[in-house]
Amino acid sequence: MHQAQSESLDWTQRYTDFLSNQPSREPRIVYQRDRARVIHSASFRRLQAKTQIFGLNESDFYRTRLTHSMEVAQIGSGLVEQLITVGQGKAYLDWLPSFYLIEAICLAHDLGHPPYGHGGEVALNYMMRNHGGFEGNAQTLRILVRLGEYTPKNGIDLSRRATLGVLKYPAIYDDVVSHNIEYQPYLATPDAFDFKTLDMSRWHPPKASVYQEEKAQFDWVLAIFSEADRKRFTQLQAPKSGFPKTQYKALDTTLMELADDIAYGIHDLEDAVAMGMVSRDLWQTEVMEQPEFKTYALWDETMTQRLFSDRSKDRKHAISKMVGIMVESIYMDENSAFEHPLLRYQARLGKAEMAVLELLKRFVYQHVITLPEVKGMEYKGQLIVLDLFKSLRANPQALLPRNTFERFDKAESERAQHRILSDYIAGMTNTYASRLYEKFFTASQGSIFDRI
Repeated sequence: MHQAQSESLDWTQRYTDFLSNQPSREPRIVYQRDRARVIHSASFRRLQAKTQIFGLNESDFYRTRLTHSMEVAQIGSGLVEQLITVGQGKAYLDWLPSFYLIEAICLAHDLGHPPYGHGGEVALNYMMRNHGGFEGNAQTLRILVRLGEYTPKNGIDLSRRATLGVLKYPAIYDDVVSHNIEYQPYLATPDAFDFKTLDMSRWHPPKASVYQEEKAQFDWVLAIFSEADRKRFTQLQAPKSGFPKTQYKALDTTLMELADDIAYGIHDLEDAVAMGMVSRDLWQTEVMEQPEFKTYALWDETMTQRLFSDRSKDRKHAISKMVGIMVESIYMDENSAFEHPLLRYQARLGKAEMAVLELLKRFVYQHVITLPEVKGMEYKGQLIVLDLFKSLRANPQALLPRNTFERFDKAESERAQHRILSDYIAGMTNTYASRLYEKFFTASQGSIFDRI
């Protein structure tokens, strides 16, 4: 078999194929089924009732994790199409993901996010601090390789290349934590009696896409790379303070991350404008008159007029134009430190477009994400997750669904039991977690006919 064809089949291998020594199938078939498996998974459907920025009861218009993921997939395929358009005769064309593949990766990238977004993530990380931690990206991998319903033990069981694509931070959680000496004293902190007095700011998880429990699958994904590539790809770089981080990402991951950043910086901006949380004056001061934008003015005052128009069609036109500007600036960079093309090739935005996108992301973060009204809802979600975890841990036989309790009861260690509780809560939607909280803690709510 031709070497390129052989390597292509290596990337289409599924973990189940690897364990049973079964041959891989052709890329077109495998990547199409990767996308289908993600779309038809329960974890993907649950994203429709998980927070993006605004609460689910604010309006039917605003984005959820589901609509966000769909937009990321659309932008991701647009980035690939643009690279094809401008890449005639270039070697990277042989390594671009198919539309099926990039959409599968983009649709899967948020599967592990718990209820209440990053607030729920921080709460679960606190409760799991001595038991392997919690991180949304690592939970995504866990769903793909272990929890998903497509196979009995190997989760949704995507191809090796699709699984590689979701590894935003190719490091194991325990390894990252062990390198942060400042964090170690916090791990001995006993559970707060009253979570309302707990400072959650110190419990943001490190950037790590793999739990120790999924190390075997992680090693399988990277097995094709040379030892030198694997070592460099997973190497941690220690900052002056805080957790160390990995420095590199695979080609498909760079495409997914750019699509995610564009959706966050531009599409989430649309929600904020439509909700009246961002004024035209604030936009003018904090974006249009900032040095970065004046240096790389990507649009004129007409864009502002359309963005803040009373007509939704004008606003949508402005948002679409912004996205198009970003997508059309994509190009392929190379990192010669790596041998394998999937690590050597890196998708980038143009210098001007990247600078303006970073400005938009900071704008959304400062004037939307960190608003007291938004953070207050996040705080309430944290308390719900913390109280649910504490109650389920104290009374598992009485409060857990029977099939979940059976796994909990058979778990071989306290860490494994905590992971089962974490999986259960992380899989909840905002709506389900709120309803369960009311059932447990609100005297006038709940019924024996409410199924858990």
